[in-house]
Amino acid sequence: MVEYDVGQTTTTDMTNEVDDFSVSSENIDEAGSDKETYWTNQDFNEYLGYYDTIPELKKSIDALSYWTSGRGFETDPQKQLITERIIGWGEDSFQSIMENMLVVKKVNGDSFAEIIRDKESGDILNLKPLNPLRVRIVVNNQGIIIRYDEWDAKNKKVIRPLTTEQVFHLSNDRTANQIHGTSVIKACKWVIDARNEAMADWRRILHRNLAGVRIIEVDEEDDAKLAIMTTRWATAINKGEVMILPKGTAGIPNIPPPVNPENWIRYLENFFYQSVGVPKIILGGSAEFTEAGAKIGYLTFEQVYMTEQRLLESDIWNQLGIKLKFERPVSLKENMNENQEKNAGQTGIQPNEVQAKTTRSE
Repeated sequence: MVEYDVGQTTTTDMTNEVDDFSVSSENIDEAGSDKETYWTNQDFNEYLGYYDTIPELKKSIDALSYWTSGRGFETDPQKQLITERIIGWGEDSFQSIMENMLVVKKVNGDSFAEIIRDKESGDILNLKPLNPLRVRIVVNNQGIIIRYDEWDAKNKKVIRPLTTEQVFHLSNDRTANQIHGTSVIKACKWVIDARNEAMADWRRILHRNLAGVRIIEVDEEDDAKLAIMTTRWATAINKGEVMILPKGTAGIPNIPPPVNPENWIRYLENFFYQSVGVPKIILGGSAEFTEAGAKIGYLTFEQVYMTEQRLLESDIWNQLGIKLKFERPVSLKENMNENQEKNAGQTGIQPNEVQAKTTRSE
């Protein structure tokens, strides 16, 4: 008979042996005590890879850019002439350059364009978007931008310096006295990785499961015959056929189907759109939304793109001297107010019907 001795029990040390979740600390990239401090984003190539590869990320950033500047802008006739002669690399327009710079601003944290001016009058002749990896921000010890360097990162040398009058600069989500902007990809990188890992794993499981892959127990010790069986099994999988085996040749265990990670993938997808700040409904994914939910998502996004519009308008005025106003996309606010007034189900409500009170029974 087994003897039980509760005195022999012990406990684990989970507190010290299992790490709790923690977030690494961050420091502000600020101006130092030296005469000049420099900044280039060495992660741009990685972030660009995410933007070019992840479709939901690319279309979310593109959508924000389109909604910000895609409907055009209004300005006075003189400034209109200036914007119309801006052609970028030859096939651009002022609007396409603004869309381009908004995208790079979100991907990299900072975007840059060279301002080409008339040498005599100082009038703007053109804007040419620049590779942000080849532009170095230079600030003085007070944290003020004093110039930009066109930078050869490989050879660690300046190709040419550019004054602040020669560069149009957009910065995203700058924090405190930081000397650069912040990429939106930095905050949502984890959820992008997790979702794509789950989708890739599930795709591989489905592909192999439908093809008939199983762990089999083979009663065959002859290497030559085993190689033949292996080749025939692979051929059957590749063609989606059924392989007929003699009795006693192999055993196929009953393997339960894998757990469907669809809910996990959907959760990560929704989490991603919250992280990047663009509701899924904006991209046309309306199948799972109610009309009310879609309208709330749309209204939430209004504040996002209108903020981007006002920031861009301010940057254009402060750096280019062009006063303009981007066209606002259609708002649902008035439509929702009108629908609320027409909602007959909310009429005739008495004050005592919305007041909390106690009742007493004798």
